Amino acid sequence: MKVVDAMDEEIVTVDEGVSVAEAAARISEKGKGCAIVLSRCKPIGMLTERDITYKVVAKGLNPRKVRVSEVMSTPLVEVDPDADLVTAAKIMDEHKIRRLAVVRKGILYGVISALDIARNLEGYVETEVRKILRYAFFMG
Repeated sequence: MKVVDAMDEEIVTVDEGVSVAEAAARISEKGKGCAIVLSRCKPIGMLTERDITYKVVAKGLNPRKVRVSEVMSTPLVEVDPDADLVTAAKIMDEHKIRRLAVVRKGILYGVISALDIARNLEGYVETEVRKILRYAFFMG
């Protein structure tokens, strides 16, 4: 299965200069876990719930005064929309992150999360586990 088939196309975007409070309100309003940060309409980073919690709230900073550009995760880790879900999962593992921007040639298509991958690979994994167990119990 391809990333484009499992990604979330409803993306929250914010300009790098907005406050963390404004970005958090937009993320919350849309019920998402992150916002893609733009600079001159180009995706440059991602602001996640974790960034807000660990880099702003936990440090006692004022989210109205902190700019997104100060705490966003950057550089933006990307995956091509035509990549398969296993490739996306490997990129997440390599970078120790839970979300990827789905980008091709500077154009933002969506966001894919580890949960999106898990939901879509569930049937595949169950089938593979059954094969392994069948082999282990009946062939070994």
